[in-house]
Amino acid sequence: MWTAGGWKIHKLNRAAKQWVDTGVVVDSRANTSADTLWDGTHLYIAHHVVTISTEDGPKASRPDSPARLYRYTYADGKYTRSSGFPTTITTNSSESMTIDKDSTGAVWATWTQVSGVPTGGYTSAVMVNNSAAGGTSWGTPQSLSGESAAAAPDDISSIVAFGKNKIGVMWSDHTTGSVWWATRTDGQAATSWKVQSAVRGPNQADDHLNIKSLQADDSGRVFAAVKTSFDMNSAKKNSDPQLQLLVFKPATAAFEKYTISTIKDCHTRPQIVLDPENNKIHAFQSGPATTVTGCPYSGVSGAIYQKTASLDNPVFPAGRGTPVIQDASPSVNNVTTTKQAVTRESGVVILASDDDEGRYWFSDFGAEATNTATAPGTFVPVSPTRLLDTRTASPVGPNASVSFKVAGAPGIPNGVSAVVFNLTVTQPTSFGHIRAYPTGTSAPSTSNVNFSANQTVPNAVTVPVTADGSVTLLNTSTGSTHLIADVSGYYLDGTPAVPGAFVPVGPSRFMDTRSSTPLAANATRSFQVAGVSGVPADASAVVFNLTATQPTSFGHIRAYPSGTTAPSTSSVNFLKDETVPNLVTVPIGSDGKVTLMNTSGGTTHVIADVSGYYIGGTPTAVGAFVATKPSRFVDTRSSSPVGANSVLSFQVTGTSGIPAKVSAVVFNLTVTQPQSFGHIRAYPSATTAPNTSNVNFSQNQTVANSVTVPVGTDGKVSLLNSSSGSSHLISDLNGYFLGG
Repeated sequence: MWTAGGWKIHKLNRAAKQWVDTGVVVDSRANTSADTLWDGTHLYIAHHVVTISTEDGPKASRPDSPARLYRYTYADGKYTRSSGFPTTITTNSSESMTIDKDSTGAVWATWTQVSGVPTGGYTSAVMVNNSAAGGTSWGTPQSLSGESAAAAPDDISSIVAFGKNKIGVMWSDHTTGSVWWATRTDGQAATSWKVQSAVRGPNQADDHLNIKSLQADDSGRVFAAVKTSFDMNSAKKNSDPQLQLLVFKPATAAFEKYTISTIKDCHTRPQIVLDPENNKIHAFQSGPATTVTGCPYSGVSGAIYQKTASLDNPVFPAGRGTPVIQDASPSVNNVTTTKQAVTRESGVVILASDDDEGRYWFSDFGAEATNTATAPGTFVPVSPTRLLDTRTASPVGPNASVSFKVAGAPGIPNGVSAVVFNLTVTQPTSFGHIRAYPTGTSAPSTSNVNFSANQTVPNAVTVPVTADGSVTLLNTSTGSTHLIADVSGYYLDGTPAVPGAFVPVGPSRFMDTRSSTPLAANATRSFQVAGVSGVPADASAVVFNLTATQPTSFGHIRAYPSGTTAPSTSSVNFLKDETVPNLVTVPIGSDGKVTLMNTSGGTTHVIADVSGYYIGGTPTAVGAFVATKPSRFVDTRSSSPVGANSVLSFQVTGTSGIPAKVSAVVFNLTVTQPQSFGHIRAYPSATTAPNTSNVNFSQNQTVANSVTVPVGTDGKVSLLNSSSGSSHLISDLNGYFLGG
């Protein structure tokens, strides 16, 4: 921020609700502006000399006006400039400049450079330059060539690192009514840019844009807020878009377009913030004060407004949004914020300026407005995310293990006690089973997924996470196999104390009928849970892996609280001589037991491996689990099957005693009578289907798996049948996690 003496680094004192001048002067030139980047180790600040061009008043960039890169380290509360800095990015002035760092450590910068004189006309070039690793030295600036680089003098550009190894440059172009997008892969030749239009057409471009990415996003999505020029069109309508969100998806190499605000909203100067932990995008923009009626003209300042939408389906609500910065002065404008995605720890901080009053304003609020679990042992759902897929590398060898990082992975903090994920075994070369356990500990004698040669088998897993934040999967087979892990949520670290908090144990084997007698046909057997192997007497529900093995006929097992009537739901389905596991979450009976009922016409052995329990009492905390007796929510056999590549959504909140504020739901999903092979994907309604899976099946197979999935903003969960044939689906609810 600018104070007497120059541009200085300021630090937010949250307790005092004020910015503190650190005394570190970065640049004393008053005619400069800055862009900043924090990479976790260094603070980079690029200061460039400002020359502003407008459509009516173009100005050439001035030579001998160096843009400088400063680099600082932070330790013991102090910022220290690195030796050898500042370095020079370019010697020309510009209207704007942005920076980012690629996977090789090089810092990249982009700006637009205006050339010409009033008598001969002006041209503008989109410029880029890159440094050596760490910003220590810079090459020769280059312009991006072609039709798309013929920007007008008042156009601007912005740069972003994305997809783990790519750099993208976006710029406005009044000349063709376009917003352009150029990309290159790190390490390739400096001239290897690929250029395409992000959006093109009459009134689609103006010179305001802000671009962000999730570096850890495997899909490589890029989000850009851009302003249109529909307000300059004589035939404009109030419903025309004023601010738009452009979403780049590398898998299709195309952009999707969403409206943030319309002309009626009178917004300008957009900024966006990505919130992956809550799957949200926050949009901030200037607009008239709340006391102003209508839209006198585009770009009226006076207040900063916020809107939010889902990252997967960014449909923003109508209207101006929520005012988050406003003063009596009508000049509050130019909101700015961080490049980084926000977390629970960081919250959201925005800064705005008031040129008339000569002051800064800020707003500091948490990233999570809803579904904010904070108590140890409470659950935080995440959109299903693939953290492991050995098919991209090599299979796990016989009697070998593979570990994958959970804590600190995309959307998951470091403070994690346990993780919930769907584990899929595919392409095994022999029979065997997989054991999941905390990395760095001894492998348990329990199992999570049992499989035969060439079989694809999924099963949900809940497993503790050790201090290094990793989980290990042991392949006990004599053959190799590929493994896939799709995470759906995690439990917060600390000592669980509130009712409904999860306490991981074991895994520990609580029941194994192979040491006695099998469960008889149409018979029940109960086993003690409360007061055994670390589970307290007042635990409310238990999570265990239930395996049916050596059945002499087909059938299914029903798990339910001891002392209650058996439900009509199922927990694990099996065929004769088949070994099938499934994760079960079930309330504990008043006698401390859980009952298993064999509905088969033959005998079967059953194994129960407990992985944790929920603390008893009445759950009230966000993220606490409320166990319910199994109840059937969906059964398409009473209507029609789900068609090929079709979606079935079902209501969760407001039904069967479930409250409106629910963050996630746990249910047993059964596929039956499928007409072809395929898999089912469960995800929050009104969002994009993930590339993860929950249940894999073959033609005419009946297979079940436990699902833990966030609930959509409309209170629904969606099931996508990715098969080329229809299938019946059954959903049996086991419980839900409270929302905020």
